[in-house]
Amino acid sequence: MADRHSGSGQTQRPPRPTPGSAFLRRLHDHAPNSTQFIGFLALIVSGCILLFLTGLTITATVIGLIFFTPLILLSSPIWVPAGTVLFLAAAGFLSMCGFGLAVLAGLSWIYKYFRGWNPPGSGRFDYARSRIADTASHVKDYAREYGGYLQSKVKDAAPGA
Repeated sequence: MADRHSGSGQTQRPPRPTPGSAFLRRLHDHAPNSTQFIGFLALIVSGCILLFLTGLTITATVIGLIFFTPLILLSSPIWVPAGTVLFLAAAGFLSMCGFGLAVLAGLSWIYKYFRGWNPPGSGRFDYARSRIADTASHVKDYAREYGGYLQSKVKDAAPGA
């Protein structure tokens, strides 16, 4: 009890916070540690360097276009057909590679299917094959029935035939 009372007999109250102390305390609680601060500093420095390099690149591009535009315009009768030929050659080559890859994938799937390794989609393929076979047998049976019907009609129409 002696701890609670001061020499005058009154209880001590905590000091009254000043108006800015709550803000400072909150700011101090959320302050970054040194590792975060160094990382933030590195981010700022690298961002500034990249921004400078971007400006330098844009400036060099504009100056290059200013100086080389007359040359580009004068030689455009050469560049346009050459660009067209190069574009068509590249498109043809990439198409050929794509189609070759598709054929290779198809052949790989067929090889796996006939080896019995059940590649993806083989169940659907087997189901479709059985449906086609069933439909073909039904069409064959129907043709036999209808063919017999037609033969009997032909005999009725031409008894000597």
